[in-house]
Amino acid sequence: MYASVRDDLRATLDEIRTAGLYKPERVIGTPQSASVAVASGDVLNFCANNYLGLADHPDVVAAAKDALDRWGYGMASVRFICGTQEIHKELEQRLSAFLGQEDTILYSSCFDANGGVFETLLGPEDAVISDALNHASIIDGIRLSKARRHRYANRDLADLEQQLKDTQDARRRLVVTDGVFSMDGYIAPLAEICDLADRYDAMVMVDDSHAVGFVGPGGRGTPELHGVMDRVDIITGTLGKALGGASGGYVAARAEIVELLRQRSRPYLFSNSLAPVIAAASIKVLDLLESAGELRERLNANTELFRTKMTEAGFEILAGDHAIAPVMIGDAAEAGRMAELLLERGVYVIGFSYPVVPMGAARIRVQLSAAHSTADVERAVAAFIDARATMAG
Repeated sequence: MYASVRDDLRATLDEIRTAGLYKPERVIGTPQSASVAVASGDVLNFCANNYLGLADHPDVVAAAKDALDRWGYGMASVRFICGTQEIHKELEQRLSAFLGQEDTILYSSCFDANGGVFETLLGPEDAVISDALNHASIIDGIRLSKARRHRYANRDLADLEQQLKDTQDARRRLVVTDGVFSMDGYIAPLAEICDLADRYDAMVMVDDSHAVGFVGPGGRGTPELHGVMDRVDIITGTLGKALGGASGGYVAARAEIVELLRQRSRPYLFSNSLAPVIAAASIKVLDLLESAGELRERLNANTELFRTKMTEAGFEILAGDHAIAPVMIGDAAEAGRMAELLLERGVYVIGFSYPVVPMGAARIRVQLSAAHSTADVERAVAAFIDARATMAG
């Protein structure tokens, strides 16, 4: 049987390669940082979600080492059996306080967090209204639920209001959006979304994975940025980006929501507990965030410099001021070719193409970090200009 399946799979893989959509994985021989070692040598890293440069911060590494000695390596169990340590409860309490929510529940990833919310909270008599560009984990989580599914155009408040009008017969309604849309760097209009939710008696959920730690005056994410921390009912997020860059996710929400998730959320009930070393290191990250204003300012300065210089050089970058700066290419093969040329020039970036982004909208998603120097940013811009000249030929 597998012989015929193998031939089909090989044909599919060949089609992916021919279309320029194949996604190779590069091996990094160093810790995650502003500069990393790959097979071709040391390169500037402009494709990691290491927004604040904390992935290799010495205090975070030290906290992780201490945690191994005190708490061990792994829990070998789920939380409700024998997988809960003091360190897990402390992290949940710290995240709740930081995000301004009543309680928090930890997951092995934000993908699992989003996968565990909708099925638990919503049934056939309910409706979920999702932004069209929401992350794949939200889309998959919604598919797991029996709720009626509605979608509104990206950040289109008129469309959202129409969906709210069309679902007024539902028992519960949940509006869900990314805080920051990861392929575009666009920020959701949360104040207006909360206004509509209040008007039509709906709940609001935000996946703030690409914001917590560095967006908002205190780094508390898009709800803080828009002044609606007390109006968002559910926040999901990751520990794998600005908050140290390892792994793990969470749901921070109203107390009753979190309590029900502990009882019925399948990814939580049937997945091993978050490794103690990650929990301890994440607590140290939260300590560092209390005095991370300088890091956030440096990230903002690097972002503004890159966006300004690239625009002046004639590149098309999607509008905004987020550290995700998508350089639009269009053709998938050309995006891949430019990424290869940039790597040859010592700048590590990735070309994104279908199905990660829409067909014909391939791009190189540059991600700025507080770990980058001004010289790093200027070198990246120069590499883009040189690579473009080479492709023009």
